[in-house]
Amino acid sequence: MSTSPTEIETPIAQKVTFENDFLSVHLQDGRTISVPFAWYPRLLHGTPDERKRWRFIGKGEGIHWEDLDEDISVTGLLEGKKSMESPASIRRWLDSRNPV
Repeated sequence: MSTSPTEIETPIAQKVTFENDFLSVHLQDGRTISVPFAWYPRLLHGTPDERKRWRFIGKGEGIHWEDLDEDISVTGLLEGKKSMESPASIRRWLDSRNPV
């Protein structure tokens, strides 16, 4: 019996939406992934206008928010990976946004 290797295609995003406290990424294959902003503190603390200013990277393999300095990969979303940024790093970023 012979087997052929399974080819895994990289999922590609085609649309990004925001509703309540969730990010939803709509994929070309028909799936939609929704995750809470709480998984990504920079999205959580960003303004609605900052969240709306995004662009695809890698031809839809990821999403980038220039204003928030955030990148999220579609693969990471599918794997259920939350932000790995440390609380100290988030605090420094928040402090830089709201200088005293």
